[in-house]
Amino acid sequence: MEKDSIQSLLLEIGRQIVREKGNDALTVRKLSEASGCSVGAIYNQFSNMDNFIVIENYMTLDSLGRRLSKVAQTQNPFFDLNNLVEAFVDFVLKNKNLWFMLYQFHLNKHDHVYTFLYLRKVVKITRRLNEIIYRIVPQMERPERILSSQVLWLTMFALSSFLTKDMLDSLPKVGRKALCQILVNTYVAGLTVLESKE
Repeated sequence: MEKDSIQSLLLEIGRQIVREKGNDALTVRKLSEASGCSVGAIYNQFSNMDNFIVIENYMTLDSLGRRLSKVAQTQNPFFDLNNLVEAFVDFVLKNKNLWFMLYQFHLNKHDHVYTFLYLRKVVKITRRLNEIIYRIVPQMERPERILSSQVLWLTMFALSSFLTKDMLDSLPKVGRKALCQILVNTYVAGLTVLESKE
């Protein structure tokens, strides 16, 4: 089997392990058992498990990007913003374990240097937010608008850890989608007020 085929097989098996059992179950030994590849062969493909997880996280971001790109654009930018947030929450909830693996990697790997490829994937996601903010606040300067879309993304990303856990179940009146939508709408409404005063 060729190297690319082995890597693809290992990555798919790794995703299945995480989907079913959570990212704590993803160890080189478990991956070896599930795939039939030796531990040495896995390390030969990826060097270490951090590299393996980074590629898994790339795949998760790509999936999110594809999901968000399917959100239709209407004449109402606030409606589009809420649909985008809803699509994000749906994606996180349908991919809880994969998303938590991505989130936890960010939380725990302070010394990890994210590549240009990774940053491009994030920029692709924030571009949709940037476009909507432009439609809502067209007079906002471009650097400010890009910063605002990044702030929104980071806020949703931080909030997403709560979406993957059951702690919000103790607050039945605060739905996961509503929580994110209220936060994002309030932030963007604040931008319109600030811009109108300048």
